[in-house]
Amino acid sequence: MQNNLEIAIIQADLIWENPIENRLKFDQFFSKINNVDLLVLPEMFTTGFSMTPTPFAETMNGETVKWMQQNASKLNAAIVGSIIIKEENQFYNRMLFVHPNGHIEHYDKRHAFTLAGEHKEYTIGKNKLIVDFKGFKICPLICYDLRFPVWSRNTNNYDILIYAANWPIPRIHAWNTLLKARAIENMSYCVGVNRVGIDANNYQYNGHSVAIDFLGNEMTEVAENEERILYTTFSKDQLIQTRSKLPFLNDKDFFTMY
Repeated sequence: MQNNLEIAIIQADLIWENPIENRLKFDQFFSKINNVDLLVLPEMFTTGFSMTPTPFAETMNGETVKWMQQNASKLNAAIVGSIIIKEENQFYNRMLFVHPNGHIEHYDKRHAFTLAGEHKEYTIGKNKLIVDFKGFKICPLICYDLRFPVWSRNTNNYDILIYAANWPIPRIHAWNTLLKARAIENMSYCVGVNRVGIDANNYQYNGHSVAIDFLGNEMTEVAENEERILYTTFSKDQLIQTRSKLPFLNDKDFFTMY
């Protein structure tokens, strides 16, 4: 267990439906990173937000998974991000949390983005994931999940929320606002990583990746319209002290999901 967790948030212009080129792109980012504990990558970072999963889906023994394990070991850091996974003839928008020792935990996106027809191509997940990593409890979620506070609710005493996204410009105000809301209401650190650029469907993305503290304060500058690596440090002591001084989570409601 350690008090501080060093985070690197990687905001990139994803190459449409090209896993090989995207892995090479992130290799370049990784070559610039040293002495971090956790690297956070966008949603579907090998393809962009593709609704044609068949040609690009990988297995849990596929190239991208192996690549993540190799880089996690090389950097001695965990890597988290979502890719398209095929399992038992079903496709998932799956967030992989790859530990430095190669161990993998995963979360399948709960809220499919129906506006884009994601629910027609991908099977939704049913379970939240809480990762124990270096003394921090981490809850990784994906993009559209951000709009649903009950699903994000801190009933697991987590310390960090992570949202990996492909969130387009027309709704970026919602992204900015909801990231702060999730941090404040859950008394949790919050990381939002988004992409930049234009995809093959002509959707434009301007990033706004950011880290936010448990009171809703931005811990990094909001990165806009450029590829960037953002660095921040999360303190377990500061989180515990603030929750002790402001014990708002003690008064939270409990909801029955089903």
